Amino acid sequence: MRLSLPLQALSVAGLAALMTACAGNPAGADASAPPGVQGTVVSQPSTGAPAAAITPQLTTHDWELVAMADTRGRSDTRWRVPGERAPRLHFEDGRVSVQNLCNVLRSSYRLQGRDLVLSQGVSTKRACPNSSLMDLERRMGQQLQGAASYEIRNNAGGPPLLVLHFRDGSRWELTGVPTAQTRHGSAGERMFLEVAPERMACSHGVVANAQCLKVREIYYDHNGVRQSAGPWQPLYGEIEGYAHERGQRNILRVNRFERPNPPADAPGAVYVLDMVVETERVR
Repeated sequence: MRLSLPLQALSVAGLAALMTACAGNPAGADASAPPGVQGTVVSQPSTGAPAAAITPQLTTHDWELVAMADTRGRSDTRWRVPGERAPRLHFEDGRVSVQNLCNVLRSSYRLQGRDLVLSQGVSTKRACPNSSLMDLERRMGQQLQGAASYEIRNNAGGPPLLVLHFRDGSRWELTGVPTAQTRHGSAGERMFLEVAPERMACSHGVVANAQCLKVREIYYDHNGVRQSAGPWQPLYGEIEGYAHERGQRNILRVNRFERPNPPADAPGAVYVLDMVVETERVR
C-alpha cells in the first residue's frame, strides 16, 4: 500500500529558474571582474600546493557559519539550532546560496572591490516542521540583503575564514571547506536523480549482501517541466551530503564527478548533493 503525504517540491517556475542557473553566469554577475575574490586576502608563502589551497576564494570554498556578532559587537547565538547543521554559503556562477536551512536561499551577487552587492533573494517553498529553523531562514534572508563588504583571512594551520560585514554594523564569520569542484578538479556534471524510498540489493565490490540506493535519472526541459525518467538502477556508493531516510522519496540535484583510476572495489564516479528538489514520504 502506498500512502502519499503532502508533497514538498519546487514549483515549475522555481525549477525552471534552477535549470537556468545550470546554464552559466547570470546577467547580474560582474563581467568585468576576474574570477575569484577581490576582497582582502592574506597571502601565504608558496608551498607547492594547488593555488586554491594557498589563496582561498569565494568560489573555491563553501563557507560554514561559526559565529555572528550583533550591531554592538556582541555574540549572537540565535543562528544555532539544536540538532541541525550550521548554515553554509556556496558561491558559484555569480550566485550565492544558503544551505542547511529548511529551504535553500539563493541570490545573485556582484563584487566591487571589497564590497559585496546582493540582489533580492528567492527560495524554495518546502514546509519544515522545525519552526526555529524556519525562523532562522527568514532572519538570514533579511540580513543578507544588508551585506556591505567582505574579507577572507588565511589562518596558519587552519581553515580560511570569511567575514561578512553588514550595513547595520553586524557581521558573520564563516570557515571555509573546499568545494566538491575544488576537491575533484572539475566542474562536474549536473543531473537530477530520483531516489526511491527503499534501497535495493546489489553487488558492491567485496561487500556481500549490499544494499544500494535505488535511483533513476530525471530529465527536465529548460522551462522546468519534467520530460522523462531513466530506468531504476542501483547506485554504487553514497551521495555526499545526502542522508537517505527509509520510506522517503526524493528528487535531488547532484553533481557527478568522474573518479580517475578508482580501486577495483570502488565506484567510478562520485555524486555530491547540490539541493533537494522534491520530497515525499510513502509507505
